[in-house]
Amino acid sequence: MLGSLFSLLALATCCVAGVQELWWNVTYVQNADPDGLFPRRVIGVNNTWPPPPISVNTTDSLLLHVTNSLDAPTTLHHHGMFFNSTSWMDGAASVSQCGIPPGETFDYLVPINSSGQHGTFWAHAHANGQYVDGFRTPLLLLPSNESYQYDEEFTVIIGDWYHQEHSVLIRSFISITNPRGNEPIPDSGLIYFAQDSSYLPPIAGTSPAPVTSAVGFNDNATLPFVPGRTYRLRIINTSAFSAFYFWIDGHDMRIIEADSTDVQEYPTDMLSISVAQRYSILVQARNDTSSNWMIHANMDTTMFDTVPPTLQTNLTSSITYAAGQNITDLGPVQNYTMTNDTALVPLDPIPQPVASQTIQLEIVFQTMNDGTNRATLDGYVYNAPIVPAIMSALTLGDNATSQEAYGPYSIMLNHLDVVDIVVNNSDKGSHPFHLHGHTFQIVNRAERYTSTDPTLNPPLIEGQANPMRRDTITIPGGSSVTLRVVADNPGAWLFHCHIEWHLEAGLAVQFIEAPLQVQERAVGQFPSYLYEQCAAQGIPQSGNAAGHASATDLSGLPLGPWPQKMGWQPKGILAMTGCVLTAVIGMITVVWYTTGIKETEEEIEQEVRRRMEAKRNRKRFGLFKRT
Repeated sequence: MLGSLFSLLALATCCVAGVQELWWNVTYVQNADPDGLFPRRVIGVNNTWPPPPISVNTTDSLLLHVTNSLDAPTTLHHHGMFFNSTSWMDGAASVSQCGIPPGETFDYLVPINSSGQHGTFWAHAHANGQYVDGFRTPLLLLPSNESYQYDEEFTVIIGDWYHQEHSVLIRSFISITNPRGNEPIPDSGLIYFAQDSSYLPPIAGTSPAPVTSAVGFNDNATLPFVPGRTYRLRIINTSAFSAFYFWIDGHDMRIIEADSTDVQEYPTDMLSISVAQRYSILVQARNDTSSNWMIHANMDTTMFDTVPPTLQTNLTSSITYAAGQNITDLGPVQNYTMTNDTALVPLDPIPQPVASQTIQLEIVFQTMNDGTNRATLDGYVYNAPIVPAIMSALTLGDNATSQEAYGPYSIMLNHLDVVDIVVNNSDKGSHPFHLHGHTFQIVNRAERYTSTDPTLNPPLIEGQANPMRRDTITIPGGSSVTLRVVADNPGAWLFHCHIEWHLEAGLAVQFIEAPLQVQERAVGQFPSYLYEQCAAQGIPQSGNAAGHASATDLSGLPLGPWPQKMGWQPKGILAMTGCVLTAVIGMITVVWYTTGIKETEEEIEQEVRRRMEAKRNRKRFGLFKRT
């Protein structure tokens, strides 16, 4: 298997400076207690947690051997990476692979040096909600020449944290006992730091929990600053649910990157960062060491159904200039401000191309006919297909161009089409949407997509010289975005809300992009063990989404639940007819009794005496013994 992988590596790269090779054994780690509140089982790597951060030079490729020592299938998704024409390496379960069976290994080949990408990414599980349980880590692609000069850099990892495992939380979330769809509220949040391929240790003299004692978390973590230096901070939100507001007391911030897109310097006092988004900022250190300074990462609780009194929503850490000095905390802010990503200007200009297709999507949450609260994006609840979409594209032959073959939540894109994806958010909450395998241009935003007021719902302006590009975008409640994408990466790609609970509620579609080109480019590159790992789990490896060699026969494909049908349905009509008929009979009976011939008092007295005599006789009969 390794020989074939290195052959693929040679095919994928013309001039390879090096291959960074990592061996990860994905394991459970017991009694991890990063917040100091509750020891729990987590998912780590090589029996440690958190999983090690990854830093790779852009002249290299990454070969990551992932062995699954869990009791359930797993995957690893390198969030934001293109995987040009090799979407089977994307790590999205049921889209790009069946998942790594327990006890088996998958080799992720990440062709960084041919991707044209650099910047701040992250890697996380994309199966069974496992990144909620801790299987997540930073991923940095480092070019030989950065767009900005700075003296040193750190990675800032923020995220929410749950004390219960995902398998428990998801059962209570998607349940008839939760018809409103209230998401699980985090038990706490985490902020911690990395540099290169290591995490920063806890503050000296402290005593963190043993399992995570090598890493500093929250108030037990600090960034060492030297006066006068310029620092790059790469900030990654690894949450399952919570967005954050980030700022540093006593220091200015300048945005220079968003989701791996280098941008012109953009001064800001506060950074709003949704789930799965990444930003880089430049921070100029102060020129004195008389005080250390507080770092803030406050949860955005507007999506929370409730805020438990035990939840500390305001995370803090610090910048240390001199050990032992007091930490200056300027206190709470009066207002939170959203980062306007459309105001960011990419350093590498790409003019807005002319769109050839428009796809309209709408975010809808509602209680379904099975009593659970689910989500739809294209009118259907996303259910994972039986056969991973990329395998359907590879095995259906000419039928691979049939959109129907991939399930009703699938959208076909022709090669090199320029597509506008319009997402209207009918929900009250904000949703961070991520597109696999691409970046998109943000060509329009509407504050209220149902409004006729052009200030709230402006028309799309064509001919923009250099609209902002990224791979994860926040769509506030009631608003809409228009994302322009060039379909230049044949494969099967997921487009979904990155709030884990919403993805599992069905808020996703999959784009099937240029399937005939997928077939052509897979020759000699598609690893055969992908099929073998499906077979090991009893999953079909060919045919349409349901595993049939047909473009239309989807029998057996999981579908639904469906929106409740309003108005009178046949069963309801029958039930109501029965109720009305019973009521009418009852009324007739009452009328008959009240209008019929009335008994005299003498007749009533005689009837009472007759019943009393019958009762006495029953008692006398009871005195006789049975023979």
